[in-house]
Amino acid sequence: MTLTAKNLSKEFVSKQGEVLALENISLHIEDHEFVSIVGPSGCGKTTLLRLIAGLITPSSGSVDYGAQGTNGKPYTAMVFQEQGLFPWLNVIDNVAFGLEMQSVEERERHQRAQEFIERVGLDGFAYNYPHELSGGMRQRVALARAFLADPQVLLMDEPFGALDSQTRLVLQEELLRIWGQEKKTVLFITHDVEEAVVLSDRVLVMTGRPGRIREEIVIPLQRPRDLTVRDRPEVTEIKWNIWKMLESEVKQGLNL
Repeated sequence: MTLTAKNLSKEFVSKQGEVLALENISLHIEDHEFVSIVGPSGCGKTTLLRLIAGLITPSSGSVDYGAQGTNGKPYTAMVFQEQGLFPWLNVIDNVAFGLEMQSVEERERHQRAQEFIERVGLDGFAYNYPHELSGGMRQRVALARAFLADPQVLLMDEPFGALDSQTRLVLQEELLRIWGQEKKTVLFITHDVEEAVVLSDRVLVMTGRPGRIREEIVIPLQRPRDLTVRDRPEVTEIKWNIWKMLESEVKQGLNL
């Protein structure tokens, strides 16, 4: 499914009055494309994702999809930094939750959920509860749930941001592998520039308050790919070019 945002702006009302969070954002994502957005804290990345998901309405502009789902909107799934698992459900029922909402019969949804549990390396943990899992394992459950729901668009907001560096690398590899098999349209928000470059077909750089898209960078890496591409000189060059765009705002936010 393709996704097009046209001249999106968003204002919020605060104690200080109206605050413009996003101004005149336009972007286009092709069917099966993996696009990341990077930018400093406060530039509106999550707000943009929520607008695209239909969780909030724009002050102006529109979001258009190449095909329509229920009620004129595509079927989307979101993965957040906090996994959003239901603590009262075990792993298999958390993974199968989207299918339950689609009225899939229990035996079938458990069978399909078990397949994804195995694909994310959690075989043997189907009947454990979230509090019995590590953070990385819980995020694997969230990934399995999102992909099993078979969304037209997968929206990911800093999904690995709370993980340690080793676990983050493992889950980046898992995401590349599963996305290579499923080929979903993905919009991925991250603060990690290297993560964005390694995973994506394109990286959109957001800056400013209100947030705007400053640059669009096509990643010249063939697929399939793995994490060894992070050592390639073109990746290093792209990372530093992006950092130069962000450096002044990041330092300003830290009062440096």
